[in-house]
Amino acid sequence: MDIKQLITFKNAAENLNFTQTAKILNFAQSSVTAQIKSLEEELGKPLFERLGKRLILTEAGHQFKLYAEKMIRLSYEAMMAVNREEEPTGTLIIGAQESQCTYRLPPILKAFKVAFPKVKLVFKPAHSDEMARKHLMEGLLDVAFIMDISKPEGSLSVEKLVKEEFKMVVATNYAKQILLLDDLKDETLLLTETGCSYRMMLESSLKSAGVYPLDKIEFSSIEAIKQCVIAGLGVALLPEMVVKKDIKEGRMKEIHWETSPSSIFTQIAWHKDKWVTPPLEAFINLTRKFFLSDDSFN
Repeated sequence: MDIKQLITFKNAAENLNFTQTAKILNFAQSSVTAQIKSLEEELGKPLFERLGKRLILTEAGHQFKLYAEKMIRLSYEAMMAVNREEEPTGTLIIGAQESQCTYRLPPILKAFKVAFPKVKLVFKPAHSDEMARKHLMEGLLDVAFIMDISKPEGSLSVEKLVKEEFKMVVATNYAKQILLLDDLKDETLLLTETGCSYRMMLESSLKSAGVYPLDKIEFSSIEAIKQCVIAGLGVALLPEMVVKKDIKEGRMKEIHWETSPSSIFTQIAWHKDKWVTPPLEAFINLTRKFFLSDDSFN
C-alpha cells in the first residue's frame, strides 16, 4: 500500500461516496475504485459494502481508517521535518456557533492567519452542540467549539475554556424589575434553535417548575433575537458575551430571574483519533492561549 491509496481511502471513508472522492482528489472514479480494490486485496478484507444505494464502512474499514490516518500523519510529519522552510498549506474546517464566531474568534483567527497564511479556514455553523459532536465523529469537522455542560465525551477530546454567564434581557422600557419562573408563562420567549444548550437549560427550569409558555418565537440568529429584544417583542436568555455591550450602552437591560442555572462552559473539541496536523495543533494552542490570557474572553 502507498500514501496515495491511504489518502484516497481516508477521503472515501469520510464522505462515503466514490464519485465525490474522485472530485475532491481530481481522480477518475475508476481510479478511486481501483485503489480501494487494491487495498482490500492486500488486506484480505472488504473495507466498504453497499446497502442499496448507501456506501458504508465495514468493521475492518473502521479499524483500518484509524491506522490510515496515523500513517498519513507520519508521512506528513516526515516531509515537514525535511522541508521545514516550506509553509504549511491545507484547510481547517471549524464548527462554531454564531456567538463564538462574532464575539470570540476574530482575534484568534487573525493571529492564526499571520502564522499560517497559506492555510484556508472554513467555518461551518454549529446550531446545536449535538450537531457539532456528530460532525466531529463523522470527520466533517476538524475542530469545534461547544457550549455545554461538562460531561464524558467518549471518542472526543474536549477541553473546557471558560465558564459562561447568561443574562435574561428585555427592552429598556420593560416595567418589571424581576421575573419569576411563573411569570414567563405570560411572556413571549425569544429562543435559539432546538438543541442549543442554554435554551435547553431554560426549558428544563420551566418544566421543573411546571411552567409552559405558549408564546415562543424561534430564531436561527442570535443577532435577530437581540434586535427583537430591543424592539420589545419579548424576553431572551443569552450569553453575557453577546449582550454585555448592549446592556452597557442602554439598548436593552438585564432583568433578574428566579433560577439556579447549570454550569455551562465553552469547550474546544476534536476527535481523539483525528490527524492533528501542525496547523490544527497551532489553532488549538492559540485558542487555549487567548481564552486563558485575555480578560475579554472571561
